[in-house]
Amino acid sequence: MTAKGLLTFLMVVLWVEHAQAQHLMLHVLQEGRSTSIRGLSVLDDSVAWVSGNNGWVGRTTNGGKTWDWQQVAGHETKDFRDIEVFSTDTALVMSAGSPLVILRTTDGGQSWCAVHRDERPAIFVDGMDFWDDRRGLAYGDPIDGLLQLLATEDGGRTWHDISQRAGIRLADGEAGFAASGTGIRTLPGGHAFIATGGLRSRLLHTTDYGHTWVVEDCPIIQGTASTGIFSIAFQDGCSGVAVGGDYQRDTYAENAVFVTTDSGTTWRRPTKGTGGYRSAVEYVGDRHLVATGT
Repeated sequence: MTAKGLLTFLMVVLWVEHAQAQHLMLHVLQEGRSTSIRGLSVLDDSVAWVSGNNGWVGRTTNGGKTWDWQQVAGHETKDFRDIEVFSTDTALVMSAGSPLVILRTTDGGQSWCAVHRDERPAIFVDGMDFWDDRRGLAYGDPIDGLLQLLATEDGGRTWHDISQRAGIRLADGEAGFAASGTGIRTLPGGHAFIATGGLRSRLLHTTDYGHTWVVEDCPIIQGTASTGIFSIAFQDGCSGVAVGGDYQRDTYAENAVFVTTDSGTTWRRPTKGTGGYRSAVEYVGDRHLVATGT
């Protein structure tokens, strides 16, 4: 699914400092690039990569103080919805829409090589995540009712289509959101979660690196193409949070965030919600969460 883009890039970088009491410090960094940033991957306190539309990729090696930007040659029209960093110089970036392309760099973004390409008109990949520096998954909107799944076991150098083997059949009007790359999460021990939205919103869970899946319903707002789960975050294979809402009614807060402690079998609505549509959520420590959106 697509969402309305931004004309400028405004990024918020968050540091968490521990003193006698924990507090959050927000530093707003503004860059003049004409791109809508959707992908973010953080290696450590110094190194992070971002990706956006118009073929732009950015990298910082000093905690966000300065950024190096590259518009990937030959891919100036691509919408890079997700990025995965492996080291200061090595990363993967993934485009949405057709043709799908996954690119890899080993020199800090100075050059990129295509490691996967899909020319099917219906292909639309929403996000990717990795268990380690070898094993990863990418997922996309259904084709002929089947959720699209790609797997790699060599750090993204090669990808294999496992959609038929996984056999995850989605309902009519159910798909993923490529809003932040956080509709998929991998966790230790072979766990992974994938969120869907639209006319139906559900959580998919694997415990064996994507070989088999369990599908759970979620009570988040759903029923139209602009509603559902947009982002998930998990502490482990059981406890997590789902945020979303309706991006066409971004201040509508009813049923826009839910938490689970049993891998999505049951859900609880927090006493105080997010205040409206959110497209990304992340744990900051064990007890704090940060959610962002419109």
